[in-house]
Amino acid sequence: MKASDLREKSVEDLLDLRKALTADAFQNRLKNFTNRLDDTSSIRKTRRDLARLITVLHERQRRPAGAAPSKASPVEGSAVSPAVVHAAEASGQGVANPSQAPETPKPKKRPARLSEAAAEAPVAKKKSSKKREAK
Repeated sequence: MKASDLREKSVEDLLDLRKALTADAFQNRLKNFTNRLDDTSSIRKTRRDLARLITVLHERQRRPAGAAPSKASPVEGSAVSPAVVHAAEASGQGVANPSQAPETPKPKKRPARLSEAAAEAPVAKKKSSKKREAK
């Protein structure tokens, strides 16, 4: 099943297909567990078809109703984090280049400390077994 075929279908058809693929994936896993599945690659194919279908549904949720699909992928437009853009807008500066955006400092890790009671407590010695004592 191709993503282009899925994009041509309506939302109702996609939701019905999602239910069917979910049921197929469950049946394939169950048959594989009970050693009744002949073609084990069907598990992978069904899982990938389901992922493709869910991706198309999410694309439709993000896009406004009348808008055409964008040519740029959503990953390309997210080079600058929303926190950096918000901070720049609040200060009145524009972020033209993500490399020029101010970086937030990372919090420093504190070294682990033992409590005073744990530091002063003696370490218990491991008791030897009776077999070792007999030798």
